[in-house]
Amino acid sequence: MRKKLHETAKAEESAILIAVETPFQELSSQEYLDELDQLVRTAGATPKKRFIQKLDHPNPKSYVGKGKLEEIQAYVAEHEIDIAVLDDELSPAQIRNLETDLKNVKVLTRTHLILDIFAKNAQTAQAKTQVELAQSIYLLPRLTGMWTHLSKQKGGIGMKGPGETEIETDRRALRNKISKLRERLEHIEKIGQTQRASRKGEHRVALVGYTNVGKSTIMNLLSKSDVLVENKLFATLDSTVRKIVLNDEREEFGKPVPVLLSDTVGFIRKLPTQLVESFKSTLAEALEADLLIHVVDISNPLYENQMLSVKETLHSIGASNKPELIVFNKMDAFHGKDDDFYVGQTEMNIAQFEDSWIAKENAPAVFISAAHKENVDTLRQRVVEMLNP
Repeated sequence: MRKKLHETAKAEESAILIAVETPFQELSSQEYLDELDQLVRTAGATPKKRFIQKLDHPNPKSYVGKGKLEEIQAYVAEHEIDIAVLDDELSPAQIRNLETDLKNVKVLTRTHLILDIFAKNAQTAQAKTQVELAQSIYLLPRLTGMWTHLSKQKGGIGMKGPGETEIETDRRALRNKISKLRERLEHIEKIGQTQRASRKGEHRVALVGYTNVGKSTIMNLLSKSDVLVENKLFATLDSTVRKIVLNDEREEFGKPVPVLLSDTVGFIRKLPTQLVESFKSTLAEALEADLLIHVVDISNPLYENQMLSVKETLHSIGASNKPELIVFNKMDAFHGKDDDFYVGQTEMNIAQFEDSWIAKENAPAVFISAAHKENVDTLRQRVVEMLNP
């Protein structure tokens, strides 16, 4: 019996990572696999080895070439590997062929892993419904005879046409399930819309950013709450809203500024379109916000690529034109000569980088260390100034 998507990862399972590097990739396969490694660990398995092959395009039959496949087979047999994880999306035929070639090894894709992690971390009825809907939409075109039945076959007159195959029965059952999940989600969304409508007239700020950049830590600092903070991808899925009061330090204003602050689900490269679609109601907090706080992990050498992924996702939900404050988090992770702060290989200190960034992007930015509570007061004041210019 084939296991469900959210049952794929066990703590004791070992995994290998496989990628095909084509001439048209934005990043190197090692950089993509660094993130895939994190996903595997977050799902509960242990990565053991990486296999990368340079090809013009993936092999349509087995994803990798014959020689690389033989190398993988030998390693899997010798080290008793449980899971083979591929960084790209595979066709059902490719997955079937690899499962046959690798015998008892489960073959998963990046999307499988993300759906698995989302399923494990979903806490509320809304998040659970969103994940289940995304899983079902992902599964529908990939149904094969290897999948178990999603429901018992209905008997009786008119319930089963002559010659209908088992797979067609499964597809019909899955379509019915998707329809019911969408109805349930619409009902939950209506309640959310009513709640958001009741907040009109108040300043609304949403934290957005790549997964695991420190949004929840910043949420806790600004709101003095206890949102879950873990060094894992997608540790929090549910949109959390807290009412906070910020003090305006400017003499001409000087009044407290009440703000509704919300945290949103983290973004990631190659975020499955099914999840973006299913989580649009959660991301509505960003869509309806007066200000977006875009949190960036400045210690990550690929921070600009991560920022681009966030911007692309915001564009896909219609929130790309919102006022935005860039918050470069984890400034404590960089130390250069004489303990000065340097951003990557730019040889610039904080003030120089901030000036160059604002000049280039025409967007306000602030550097903080949420973990060490450095420069948080500056962040609070910048938020106030953008809400009350």
